[in-house]
Amino acid sequence: MQNASEELVDIVDKDDNVLYQCTRKEMRAQVLRHRAVFIAVVNSAGELLIHQRSAMKDLWPSWWDLGVGGVVSAGESYDAAALRELDEEVGITGVPLVELGVGTYSDEEVSLVGRCFMVKYDGPLVLRDGEVVAIEWVSQNDLMQRLAERDFLPDSKAFVLPALQKIWK
Repeated sequence: MQNASEELVDIVDKDDNVLYQCTRKEMRAQVLRHRAVFIAVVNSAGELLIHQRSAMKDLWPSWWDLGVGGVVSAGESYDAAALRELDEEVGITGVPLVELGVGTYSDEEVSLVGRCFMVKYDGPLVLRDGEVVAIEWVSQNDLMQRLAERDFLPDSKAFVLPALQKIWK
């Protein structure tokens, strides 16, 4: 497997048109707009799967995340990236994706065009690639408490929280 910092990613404009490709390392260093996916994993009880990222992550190490997800590889579709991330991070396969929204996010550390998906899942979880170090299923009320207590990824909050309003209405 290729070193993550050397993986190629598509650099896109605000309308999601590919401009060129560069390495993930270059994208991070220059805060270039790229594609990303966010997947809310919800069980039949309506609980959301949240997870803590590894201390080895290149951005926001050890922070908590509202969704499985990550950077879309060069030439990869959003759907394929979402399915890949589900398998790599928590061992979920064979589930249908429901697209919940598309948008952009930018701050001083990241700039992206993203798509948010949801999957319903009640099966076993397997932390495969070392990117996830802790997982927790939370209810809507528990999530509000966790958001007040812990650091969560700002891009994940921007994409997943509005999507949860559709799920939990």
